Amino acid sequence: MKIIKDTIARILAFWALFVFASTMFIFIWFYLICYILPEPQKTRWHRQISRLWMGLFLALSGCSFTITGKEVFDQTGNAVIVCNHNSLIDIPVSFPFLPRANKTIAKKSFSKIPIFGLIYTFGTVLVDRRDEKSRKQSIEDMKVVLETGLDMLIYPEGTRNRTEEPLKSFHNGAFKLALDTQKPIIPVVLLNTKKILPAKPSMYFTPGKIQMDILPAIYPDGHSIDSLKNKVFETMANHYLSKK
Repeated sequence: MKIIKDTIARILAFWALFVFASTMFIFIWFYLICYILPEPQKTRWHRQISRLWMGLFLALSGCSFTITGKEVFDQTGNAVIVCNHNSLIDIPVSFPFLPRANKTIAKKSFSKIPIFGLIYTFGTVLVDRRDEKSRKQSIEDMKVVLETGLDMLIYPEGTRNRTEEPLKSFHNGAFKLALDTQKPIIPVVLLNTKKILPAKPSMYFTPGKIQMDILPAIYPDGHSIDSLKNKVFETMANHYLSKK
């Protein structure tokens, strides 16, 4: 039975990849409008097109998507959003379906992928994590994003969590940004993406329900980087464990 299950999952992975690539060629023409739009209208347009694209992708790949806690955004001004990262599917489904337009911090190397790299660049702040100058510049670029009234979406684990723990340790960037700008942090927990598209084995896809839970905002007042980071980590880890 395991052989049959694994074979089906690999066939579905190729199907999901085909759906992603083929629908990208449809939506790329709408993304080109980003070339003539100023910020923040560019990011808002980018998000709307991405919502349509990812909505179609999820439907055709057999996945459903639910979101809880949207009211947190009604009670909070623009913010630093931190989200867990278990799967390659996390970024495509998180930034378009959050209640407000946002940019995300992203690897500069991905911008070199033909066609997808163009879409990727329009909606992100790019950083080369191996370059200290690039890392410092990304902090300033993220401050500019917040100054325009947009949210800034960060995955503080840095890379996909391949461990059995609910979260990997967090990097400092998101928490330094919140303290420097005095913007609240909105924790977001994605559930079930590790099962749907795991890091290992590769090319393995099992359609299912993706859930995004938005947790109450945490304000930086009175915190250091470490205390803020620890509070957010504990909040997200406890919520993740409560849903397993």
